[in-house]
Amino acid sequence: MKDNTLEISVSVFKATCLAVLKDLEKRKYSRVVLTRRGRPIAELTPPRRRPASIFGCLRGTVTVPPGVDLTAPTLTEVLDAERGILHR
Repeated sequence: MKDNTLEISVSVFKATCLAVLKDLEKRKYSRVVLTRRGRPIAELTPPRRRPASIFGCLRGTVTVPPGVDLTAPTLTEVLDAERGILHR
C-alpha cells in the first residue's frame, strides 16, 4: 500500500477538518498527521476494513436435483463415534 500521509497543522485542520475527514474516508490518505509548530501531536487513520462475511456467500450456487432428500441417511452402517469405528 502506498503511504499517502497528509501532514497538516492543527490550525489548518481546524478550518478544513470536514474536507480532510471526507478525503480520509475515501482513502485518499492512509493517515493524517496533525502538527503543532512542526511537531507531530496526533495521527488519524481510517478504520480497518472488515473482511466480508462468509455466511451466505455460496447462496444460489448449489442445485439439488428433484427427488433428492437431503435429510435421508447416507450410510446403512451404524457409526460409533465414541470409539471411531464403523459397525456393519
